[in-house]
Amino acid sequence: MIASSPSSPDAPARANTMQTLVGLGVVLVGLAMAFGAIGISSEAGYGGVGPNFLPWLVAVGLTACGVWITWEARTGGFRAMDEGDGPAEPANWPGFVWLSAGLLLNAALIEHLGFILSCGLCYLLAVQGLRRASGQPAAGKARTWAIDLATGLAIAAPVYWMFTQFLAINLPGLTTTGWI
Repeated sequence: MIASSPSSPDAPARANTMQTLVGLGVVLVGLAMAFGAIGISSEAGYGGVGPNFLPWLVAVGLTACGVWITWEARTGGFRAMDEGDGPAEPANWPGFVWLSAGLLLNAALIEHLGFILSCGLCYLLAVQGLRRASGQPAAGKARTWAIDLATGLAIAAPVYWMFTQFLAINLPGLTTTGWI
């Protein structure tokens, strides 16, 4: 397959095809979320809203956005897009890995470490990924790690406390006292 230059006659058609594929991908993600939401109980909870409300809301929103993106792509492409001034910057894969590791470890460890510690770890890893992606030289220093962890814990602790004490929502804790 020979790649053509952006100024070739088939470039707009190829761009529209890629835009259509993005739109269809968003539709598929929305439909997959809707399929997953089917299995969530609709029993009304606080304020008459059940636990399946938000997944359905996101599924409908994603599906609608995907349909809109597909329609835009099939009726002339994204009309207001700038052409760009040169090659796009490459993705920062190490930063993506740091962010992904933070999110995945949070999900895996929240039941074992509790909300505060797992969210503090998530914050630490996410900020490290952002620091490294922006090229901050202090990202690897122990002092920066300590400050990032302390900041993550300082954010997670009041959130945990407000949810468990004021809203009476059970979040995984490290102890059974409801304070940590």
